[in-house]
Amino acid sequence: MASPYSISTLPTHEVANQPPLLGDIDLFAGDLPLQEALSRYGAAWARPEIQAFGRIMGRAETYDLADAANRHKPELAAFDRYGRRIDEVSFHPAYHELMRLAAAHGIPSIAWTAKEPGGHVAHVALEYLFGQVEGGVCCPMTMTYAAVPVIRRSPQIAGEWEQKLLARAYDPRLLPVAEKTAATMGMAMTEKQGGSDVRSNTTRATSAGDGWFVLKGHKWFCSAPMSDAFLTLAQTDDGLSCFFVPRVLPDGARNPFFIQRLKDKLGNCSNASSEIEYDGTLGMPVGEPGRGVKTILEMVHHTRLDASMAPVALMRQALLQAIHHARHRIAFQRRLIDQPLMRAVLADLAIEWEAAMALLFRVAHAYDQSATNQDAARFARIGVALAKFWLNKLAANYVYEAMECLGGIGYVEESILARLYREAPVNSIWEGSGNVICLDILRAAEREAGALDAVLAEIAAARGSDARFDQASGSLRQAWRDKTGSEQRARSLAERTAQLLQASLLLRYAPASVADAFIATRIAGDHGRTYGTLPLGVDVEAILNRAWPE
Repeated sequence: MASPYSISTLPTHEVANQPPLLGDIDLFAGDLPLQEALSRYGAAWARPEIQAFGRIMGRAETYDLADAANRHKPELAAFDRYGRRIDEVSFHPAYHELMRLAAAHGIPSIAWTAKEPGGHVAHVALEYLFGQVEGGVCCPMTMTYAAVPVIRRSPQIAGEWEQKLLARAYDPRLLPVAEKTAATMGMAMTEKQGGSDVRSNTTRATSAGDGWFVLKGHKWFCSAPMSDAFLTLAQTDDGLSCFFVPRVLPDGARNPFFIQRLKDKLGNCSNASSEIEYDGTLGMPVGEPGRGVKTILEMVHHTRLDASMAPVALMRQALLQAIHHARHRIAFQRRLIDQPLMRAVLADLAIEWEAAMALLFRVAHAYDQSATNQDAARFARIGVALAKFWLNKLAANYVYEAMECLGGIGYVEESILARLYREAPVNSIWEGSGNVICLDILRAAEREAGALDAVLAEIAAARGSDARFDQASGSLRQAWRDKTGSEQRARSLAERTAQLLQASLLLRYAPASVADAFIATRIAGDHGRTYGTLPLGVDVEAILNRAWPE
């Protein structure tokens, strides 16, 4: 018997009390801390471009591209149909469109091509907007950005490659760099037996003449293996050295670069991460022989800036999704956002995000100052490690809490929050996990003259404005002077230093409602173990209105 109902009349109820699709939003317009950071740190000249990019990234179609690029993962073709080794990774068209979008708007290039101060602040602002929607593409964009100061150590390499790396274009073809309109860079450092302990690497490089070396060995993690060139580490008679490895040689031949497999990762799915083998692979030395770690750390110093940006971008997008849902969902006869407990959760999330923004952009500003200001360079050395450690430690629980604001709908794949949640751990692990970063902070504090003093001076700049802050910052100085069990205390030192740095910046630059709430909860300790445990008296209304004006 035929059904009396058509498909259009099948539903048994009207869909009601569900938020509308977020649709096209302007990711720049409602972001007051971002706008203020551009003005405060000398990047107001970039505001028109960043503002336009915020509108592009907030389009529904851009969100759809990101969703497609992550649902359709990269695929490895080790051989062509005739059995010839090609070692190519294919991507969904959405990935290529996002790569084009990122490059065209200067994410990897603006820091190095800016004609005015503030290029690194502008770079972070652009990638922060991009990272709210898609994180995987940020990896090759970051490595391309971060490789520039390293290749400048070799005039020959820089002469052939720099302008292609800085081009506002995207050219995915595997061709000699001279035939390309643009190029991207990757990195391959870690090996199975060592991980972050790169001095245990066994890959070997031997001279082949004419400035080339032949590499043989493996790399356990190589992200973005379809990049045009890579910075890598290999042992020589002089010790561990840094090499520049192109995928295609100047004569058009493919450099032996064997992709063994792609990693099946928890998240970051649009970005291919691989295991590779060098066997007869040609590379050119970069930097001093035997000083490969020092050379590659210049790249790592810049990738850490972007690894600090990534969790802040995730926080922002998660907060927007939670607030949007709460403004349109009614429970128990009131909008969620009008209910005191939900307001406390959202306000607490907003405080965390704004403090993260304050730290991120202060560090980016130090990168801009570092070329001419030694104190800024010292501050950046430890400041970026603090930001990388602390902000990433917050991200996963932060995104989870935002997901819970949506209830069950936040846990399904149609919601971007599921993807944000899977993305949240990666930048804490990449470029040094928590323990590695904290030990690095200790080493820098002990061995690099003035680095810790620069950070403590930045914190002290707010002394006298809040008694609770003054007491805590004084205790911090004492904690750093005490060398007893410093390695065991490294995480607590890093965490407290990062939070007091955030507090200092909020006291000087944020509204009193935000600064006071942060100090009351994170510094004075009037806070529980979950978001939403704000004390009475916090100006929740002012904090929420600033987070996303209604």
